Amino acid sequence: MEVLRLDVTDPESVAAAAAAAGDVTLLVNNAGLSTRADLVTGDLADIRLEMETHFFGTLGVIRAFAPVLARNGGGAIANVLSALSWFSTEGANAYSAAKAAEWSLTNGVRIELTEQGTSVTGVVLGAADTDMMAGYTGPMSDPADVVRAVLDGVESGAWEVLVDDWSRHVKASLAADPREFYAPTAA
Repeated sequence: MEVLRLDVTDPESVAAAAAAAGDVTLLVNNAGLSTRADLVTGDLADIRLEMETHFFGTLGVIRAFAPVLARNGGGAIANVLSALSWFSTEGANAYSAAKAAEWSLTNGVRIELTEQGTSVTGVVLGAADTDMMAGYTGPMSDPADVVRAVLDGVESGAWEVLVDDWSRHVKASLAADPREFYAPTAA
């Protein structure tokens, strides 16, 4: 196994990784950051960084690795998303918007890559016990449990993996009036 340096916001880095990893059959897009920027008052550079990382970075990696996956029989892609793909909260609105875009991207590339035999799985979770969640006091998934859920989902051909109770709750809330979901936070 070889560890490759990859910056999803640097096209040269992405191209170099795809060229070096010619045997890839599973691509996991898990690059992420949170600037904690809001959309109206946040620094526009931070908002752009969220989109560059979560949307354009993920798209760039998929575009670079899609031919590699095709040459290797199709393979699979797992995009690690967030329950924040489906709701917004103050202090994370740029993140939510970028993750919503990444969720849509996941559905779009799934359609586009079907013909080459590449399966695409969206992985949605609330919070995992990682450095990015430092200071968060709510329930968090063990990263090992997330990995197991991802691998099980990819192996079963799932289009979407809802890792935890929070992601299942948020997804189930989408069909209701949004005021019902946001009511507890407005109180």
